[in-house]
Amino acid sequence: MWFIIGVILGVLIFGLVQLLRHHHFNLSWYEWLMVILGTALLLFGIQNFTASFAEMESTAGYMLLLFIGLPAVILLAIAWRLAVRRVKKA
Repeated sequence: MWFIIGVILGVLIFGLVQLLRHHHFNLSWYEWLMVILGTALLLFGIQNFTASFAEMESTAGYMLLLFIGLPAVILLAIAWRLAVRRVKKA
């Protein structure tokens, strides 16, 4: 499972970088930091969620997904909105 997630993540990162280069669009350092942190938190949340279900602790899995996955999604959404706002402003 983690090999497939790694391949998909690698393809998505490569596609994002190629798209940004093609359209001559630069992200700020803090947007990159938020994307990296949000992705790391999201992967950490998925790993904890699947491990909790493997141990038959579904309530712990849902709580970890809430406390780790939700901030990850919020960080990724904020980074996306900042990038879109800068493109619309220019």
